[in-house]
Amino acid sequence: MSTLSPNAKGYILTLSCPNRPGIVAALSQTLYEAGANITEAQQYDDVGSGSFFMRIMFDIVKGKTTEAELRALVDVMAGQFGMEYRLNCQSYRPKVVIMVSKFDHCLVDLLYRWRIGELPIEPVGIIANHPEETYKDIDFYGIPFYHLPITKETKVEQEARILSVVDGSGADLVVLARYMQILSNDMAAALSGRCINIHHSFLPGFKGARPYHQAYERGVKLIGATAHYVTRDLDEGPIIEQDVERISHADSPDDLIRKGRDIERRVLARAVRYHIEMRTIMNGNKTIVFVS
Repeated sequence: MSTLSPNAKGYILTLSCPNRPGIVAALSQTLYEAGANITEAQQYDDVGSGSFFMRIMFDIVKGKTTEAELRALVDVMAGQFGMEYRLNCQSYRPKVVIMVSKFDHCLVDLLYRWRIGELPIEPVGIIANHPEETYKDIDFYGIPFYHLPITKETKVEQEARILSVVDGSGADLVVLARYMQILSNDMAAALSGRCINIHHSFLPGFKGARPYHQAYERGVKLIGATAHYVTRDLDEGPIIEQDVERISHADSPDDLIRKGRDIERRVLARAVRYHIEMRTIMNGNKTIVFVS
């Protein structure tokens, strides 16, 4: 993120549209008319789909153009080019609900990065399918905690309560920080584009329980983690971030689990940061990620 002058207001604009000549020129002219100073710009032309994607950071001196006036200018351009776009202030802190099961390493990592200011988010809820005493060693810093256990009989009711918490808190993003429950199609659809999941990268192999033990038995040489947007297709949503680590024959299943936790933490944190900094744009089954 850029460092702003105290006399300027910073914005981030992301957009996608059918590719055609003149998009960048029109956008530059629109921002010029708004009195904007572009500080960072990244673009990508997807030849396969014929789509154009762009992320722009810019500053506007305070008092020149209001946010409402800026949005009106961008709306006109978006209509001209058939654009879908998002526009936020750089200072905006998205509200986030974190969901967790018994494995709490990703939850703890996200809370730590938030506390030290590395992740500029506003946690508004922690939802777990285990009681609060399961996490007695974790400081929730006053973040509301919701114990919503899921069984086959209560799944529909509890998912409705989860969505009520998400909507009631005004959450912009839901993070499944090792939440080990399968979301229904209806819930996945309700959270489409605003829910990130993390899991090991063995899928579609080594499904089910004890994946690292299965990997050990097969003698794998690489382990990894994948963070992706949640869709109706379980664990097959558009990928945001991945990472791997090499292992050897000397590593035990416990070693694989330990190394897997480290990878999951950093991959999920990067995916959340890319999302909240508006570095991700959905592109069908894929994701455009404008990394810094």
